[in-house]
Amino acid sequence: MKKYIILIIAFLFSALCLNVFAQTKQYPFEVIKTGKGKQSIIFIPGFASSGEVWNETKATFEKDFTCYTLTMSGFAGVKPQPNPSFENWKNEIAAYIKDNKIEKPIVIGHSMGGGLALAIAADYPELIGKIVVVDALPCLAALSDPSFKSKENNDCSATIKQMTGMNETQFYDMQKQMMPRLLQDQSKLETVVSWSVKSDRNTFGQMYCDFYNTDLRAKISQIKCPSLVLLESYFINLKPAIDEQYKNLKTADFKYANKGLHFIMYDDKDWYLAQLNNFLKS
Repeated sequence: MKKYIILIIAFLFSALCLNVFAQTKQYPFEVIKTGKGKQSIIFIPGFASSGEVWNETKATFEKDFTCYTLTMSGFAGVKPQPNPSFENWKNEIAAYIKDNKIEKPIVIGHSMGGGLALAIAADYPELIGKIVVVDALPCLAALSDPSFKSKENNDCSATIKQMTGMNETQFYDMQKQMMPRLLQDQSKLETVVSWSVKSDRNTFGQMYCDFYNTDLRAKISQIKCPSLVLLESYFINLKPAIDEQYKNLKTADFKYANKGLHFIMYDDKDWYLAQLNNFLKS
């Protein structure tokens, strides 16, 4: 009898430990869950952006979908985690989907978040229902160098040193000068700049370097789910190069915005929401 009591106690202790682990597992992102629809959407923001970049999108779709909006660790004021990497973030988002039993979610990603959507759908094809890639390419570096090849054990220390070496004013000025190349909507400019300024500089430098070294051109052939790729208006001028980058993604529908820059959800909002609505509800 004593033997069985010991076994039961051991079983209950194991169950308790598993439950505590499930509750306390630290993912490299914060999540806000809204909406109550049967189908789920996971929103992944772009480089150094807050999940707030999806506010208008969520307001349109959360009455029909359950929305999980991420902000990655170290970005936009979220506490950083050590040793961030594109590969780790990809795997941990997939782990979050599995751990929370989210059935075939639609993954929508902007910029680096779009790269993560591509990578998750490629490496975990059974996990994802659909993806939407908002202004991202399989290999950013290949846009200027089509023969680009990723470096193994890429050293990002120089980029990190450059970012951490700036004082607050220098870093703010750099972001303020750069952002008008990415965002036409002046009413959103200060908000987007503030997300960068509130980001952890080590994470900023590491992930900028790591993402620039990422090449998904071959890997996207593994994607099986329906895919929508929304690209900024300027990219129509580079269509042959973009078609070449995406040639292995056979499930994709490509749409080019009518106006604006990289933040399509702000610069061509009505067109963007119409594309999403058609794709998500089809």
